[in-house]
Amino acid sequence: MPSRLTHLDERGAARMVDVGDKPETRREALAECVVRLGPESVQALRDSTLAKGDALAVARVAGIMAAKRTSELIPLCHPLPLTSVDLDFETKADRVRILARARVSGRTGVEMEALTAAAVAGLTVIDMVKGVDRFAYLESVRLLEKSGGRSGSWRRQEPPA
Repeated sequence: MPSRLTHLDERGAARMVDVGDKPETRREALAECVVRLGPESVQALRDSTLAKGDALAVARVAGIMAAKRTSELIPLCHPLPLTSVDLDFETKADRVRILARARVSGRTGVEMEALTAAAVAGLTVIDMVKGVDRFAYLESVRLLEKSGGRSGSWRRQEPPA
């Protein structure tokens, strides 16, 4: 763990980190968003029978668009030339699991882009089902893994139960 926060200067003021001297490396991050829904909503998602249309297709596009705009949404994030953003959806009886993977060849990590893609895709699912499911909610948004850069690879390890 670094001894000081990198986004604060000596006086404690917010700053954008200078990454100009860092080498460009291939970087990748995988994030997850879990949306809790009623079983009828999950079935409507699977069957694409929602009045607003194919919610998962819309959520996929929303997630990609959000990843591309992360630096406009999250203060102090660097704009990144993303090389790829992929979203996958897994439907279970009472939830949708969204996996967002972002890739870049750059000087800084792509974790925030993956997290933003997952979160906005999840919010889009809620927007698409809210007419039939007022109880839909985001249960979690979290980083699952990252690779590249000086710190190398990292994978979330669940604590023992």
